[in-house]
Order: sequence, then C-alpha cells, then structure tokens
Amino acid sequence: MAGIGTEAAIFLYAGLSGITVSFAYRILGCIRRILPHSSVAVGAEDLIFWTGASGYLFYCMYAATYGSIRWFFVLGAVCGGVVAHASVLLVKKMEEKFFVKSKKKLENSDERR
Repeated sequence: MAGIGTEAAIFLYAGLSGITVSFAYRILGCIRRILPHSSVAVGAEDLIFWTGASGYLFYCMYAATYGSIRWFFVLGAVCGGVVAHASVLLVKKMEEKFFVKSKKKLENSDERR
C-alpha cells in the first residue's frame, strides 16, 4: 500500500489529467464554433473524443497506480475537470469586467472631447 505522500502525488497527477481532458474538450468546442457541424457529426466527434479521453485517463491511471484502480485517482480527475471549468468561467468573468471598464473609459474620454 502506498503512503499518503505517494497518494497525494497521484491525486495531483490525476487532477492534471482531468484538467487536460477538460481543456481538450474546450478546444473541440472552439473548433465547433469556428466550423459548424450537423448534430450527427457532433455526436460522432463526441463519441470519438470521449473514447480517446477514457483511453488517456485509463493509461494515466494504469501508469500512476501500477495497474490497480484507485478511487482517489478518479476523484482527482473529476476535481481537475471541475477546477479547469471554474478557471475558464473566472477568466471569462474577469475579461467581461475588464472590457466593460475599458468601454466606459473610452466613452467617458469621447464625451470630454
């Protein structure tokens, strides 16, 4: 049985794996916005993506835990995905605030002229 330090390192590695999958799916979503697809194509892309993502996560789990399923790896991957999603939402919110403030400053400077 692994010590708590090893389990913590594996948990962080699992979180990184979850972040990787989350951002890869985000990139796929961006590609879909640039090149619109039919719902059948989107379904096929999702099937291929999630098959590949599950293979990637299985490989990461297998390599990190020496072939045994550890639930803290699954929990770490889920937590990593949640952290990545929350980070994207936070960045979007900060970006909106920045652009609203910049827009107001530009409007105020135009009114003074």
